[in-house]
This record gives sequence, structure tokens and C-alpha cells, in this order.
Amino acid sequence: MDPTCLARELEEFLATAPRACVLEDGEATFDLSAAKYSVSGDNGKCLLHLWSHERNVVRRVVDIGRKNGQLKLAVQRFGKGKPSWLEIVADRERRAPAVQRQARLQYQRLLGRSLQRIFPDWNVEGLVSTADLEHSFSPVYTRGLLRRGRSAICVFGVNDSESQASVDGALTFALLWFHYCRERNAARSVVEGLRLFIPRGRSAVVQARMHYLNRAAFRFALFEFDERGEIFEELDLSDQGNIATRLVHCPDLSRVQERFRSAAERICAAVPECESVVLGSTELAFRLHGLEFARARVANSSDGFDRSQEIVFGSGAHETLLSEHSEPLFDDLMRRLRELRRAEGDKKHPLWRMQPERWLESEVKLGVSLLDARLDPGFVYAQVPAFAASDRGMIDLLASTRDGRLAVIELKADEDIHLPLQGLDYWSRVKWHHEREDFHRFGYFIETNGTARPLAPQPPLLLLVAPALHIHPATDTILRYITAELDWTLIAVDERWREEVKVVFRKRAHGSGDRATGIG
Repeated sequence: MDPTCLARELEEFLATAPRACVLEDGEATFDLSAAKYSVSGDNGKCLLHLWSHERNVVRRVVDIGRKNGQLKLAVQRFGKGKPSWLEIVADRERRAPAVQRQARLQYQRLLGRSLQRIFPDWNVEGLVSTADLEHSFSPVYTRGLLRRGRSAICVFGVNDSESQASVDGALTFALLWFHYCRERNAARSVVEGLRLFIPRGRSAVVQARMHYLNRAAFRFALFEFDERGEIFEELDLSDQGNIATRLVHCPDLSRVQERFRSAAERICAAVPECESVVLGSTELAFRLHGLEFARARVANSSDGFDRSQEIVFGSGAHETLLSEHSEPLFDDLMRRLRELRRAEGDKKHPLWRMQPERWLESEVKLGVSLLDARLDPGFVYAQVPAFAASDRGMIDLLASTRDGRLAVIELKADEDIHLPLQGLDYWSRVKWHHEREDFHRFGYFIETNGTARPLAPQPPLLLLVAPALHIHPATDTILRYITAELDWTLIAVDERWREEVKVVFRKRAHGSGDRATGIG
């Protein structure tokens, strides 16, 4: 295959697989949600350059094959004549299905045995770990009941071999199981509550979320399960767990833009419609409808003493240094971006389909008051970083109403069953910082004259936004179990939001809603 064709096929696969994992000799070497790559098809060679904080490799690609969502590359290492194989998998779950099923079945048996021993007055019934697509039950989790007379308690568990994302997502599916059991068993028993079992040391996100469930109306309990010792430890849900976060100071936009003026002029001349986004005092990003395609940054020289500015370009994790040699690649990408990254562009092309949530975010940010007339368009912050002990979170949009009440806006362009609880994550962080008056101290909500804009003392609002046909059917069920302290609004926008953001309907926490033409 021609090197240029190899490079293009490789680029298109990677552009549509932002969470891909690279395996070489059976070992996972790069996680592309954190690592970077560049692809070159010049001079009769297709070169793939991969780098992260841990390693840096270059491979010459001589052939490509696709199978079952994977890319298999025949590559040559420098100094070695015989090609070897490198695999790129779109999904980081690399265990064979049979291995997954066996691990889940073993956990199902272990959990059942431990439940019977720890809760001897209750009978363990119907433990299963199979998929039920009709009710959104995943085979990742084990579910069942504890029964005593007419009383029943739902049990739900996830084993220690599952990914952290699966562990963090357990509460969503546990609430669906609890709701299903309450409705199915209403005539023959009373389902009193839910007991959720999480691997030891991995419960931080779930504990923080369960703190904000409606525990006055329903009995929820969270346990860490030590599978080796077969020991349960109940966690205190009145404690939010390790919710403590720290904000990054709001950067000085004008100062950073002045520092990178020449780089900005170079990029804006190629893509006049782009938006510049300050990432820090030494980095300025450029985005087109939410897709980052270039950065200007301060870099150390090879001797580590001198510092100079450089421009890197590429979509997603793809990154190439702009130089005299790479300028044709830069010009080609800029041309394709302007042609494809627009509402009427080619909907099948990766550049159109990449990062739809960031595209939606960019459109909402331009007209945030269309979502809710109370929101002040003068104070809207995108991708506010909030760091927690267990993970790094980005709040999609942070805004305030015209009377100073904070508002967290969580956006999903595609159907996502976890929308309510992910919104809850960011809301709880904003609430935590607001209670400590951090936002003014870190440079947010500051008037142009340097004075702090007053913020109302109430907890933040939470706005959950998604296209009308991409709101998961389980969203209403999850929201009914959230504490009344959370003032949420579910906002459905028209499917043609890339052309214009229009609200189709709203549903609010306290039961009110509206549906009309011309809302917003």
C-alpha cells in the first residue's frame, strides 16, 4: 500500500478512537487518551511517532489490516529488517470475552457465598451477571436480592478485575436495578433498599455520588468488598468521601494572547473562524467548533536552557511540530478543517464527527441564555479544571444567573446513561468550592474593572443538556433518586444544534416543565 494511503487510513482510524490503546508484543505501551502521536506519509515512508511521559517510539508502517474494531500494523523498528506487529484497539478492555465471563461468574459465586455468611437471616436470591438490554443491565455487574419474609433488599456488585470506569459507573446501573425490583416486586414484597458492593480502595467516586441520593426516602448502603479476605466494610454516606478539589487559577486571557500574538496571527490567517483558548500562561490552544487543531506554546530547547515558542498542529491526540518541512501538512489540514468542520460538512468524515460534545459546548457558550434566560452571557467559562484526589475532572461549562447564582452545565451530544451522575460530580465540586469562596480568589467572575461580581449563597443550579433524541430513557429514573437539594433542569435541544441551538423542552427537578416552539 502507498505510504500516503497508509498514513491517511491510520489517521482516520485514530481520529475516531480517542480512547485507543496501542499494544506491541502483547504489552499495552500507549493509552491514546493520555499519549500523543503523529503520522507522516512523506519521502516514501509512513512513520508513526508515539510519545507519552513514560516512553517515546517511532515505527515505520509497511502494511495495515482491520479486524473487529482493531488495527493491526506491520511495522519496522529502526535497525531491524524483519517487520513485527503492532496492534491498536479502539477499546481498552483487552480481555477475551471468555475470560471476562469467567471472572464475573467467579465473583457472582463469591459474592453470594459472602452475603449468606455475613447476613445469615436473609436468603440470597437470583444472583446473575448477564446482560438485559431491555432494562439497561450490563453483564459487568452482579445483581440479585436478599429476601426475608415480605422484605427484600437489592444487592449489586462489581468485581476488582473491572476497569475503574466500570466501578465508577456502578451506581447508575444499581439505581436502575433498585427501581426495577421495586416495580416488579410491588405486589409480593417490600423492597426496602439497596446495598452496593465496590472493590476495596476504589469507592471514592461512588461514595461522593451516593452522599447526594435521597436517603431520607430510600435506604441506600455502600460496602467495600475485599474479595481476597471475603470481608465487607460499610462506608458512611453522610461523609462525602474525598471530594476535596483544587481549582486552577483563571488565566489572564489578554496577557497570554499578547505573548503568542505572532503565532495567533499565523493560525488565524489560515482558519479565521477559529477560537483561541488559554490553557495556561505558556500555552494557547486553537479550536474550530470545539475541535482543537493547533497549539502555540513555550518549549525548552534541546540543551534545556533556552525557551522559545513553537506551534504544534493536528486533531485529537495527533500532534506535529510546525516547521518548514511540515508546512504543507499544516496547510492541508487547515484547508480540510475549513471544508469539513462546519454544519453542512461531510457527516461521514472523521473531522466532522470528532468531539461532538466540544462542538455542542462551543455553540452553547456563544448563546448560553438560549438554554435558560436567567443565565448571564457575560460570565461563561469552558472546561474549568477541578482536580480531585481520585481523578481529574473538567466542568463542561460554568456560568451564573443574572442575579449571581452559579450554574453548572453538563453537555452530552450522544446518548449517555451516566449523564445525571456525571453532572452531579461536577455540581458537587462547584458547590464545595463555592462554600469556600474559592472562585473569586482564583480569578473567576471578576468584572472588567477588577471587582468581584457578587455570587448568591444558594447551591449551584445543574443544567443537563443533550439533543432530544439522544437523552437516554433511563435519565428520568436516575434523577428521581437524587436529593431534593439539587436543583436540576433537563434540557433537550433540537437535533440540528450544529446549525442553531434551539430548546425543544425542559424538565425541572420539582416537576414543572415546558415544551414549545420559540422557547429560549
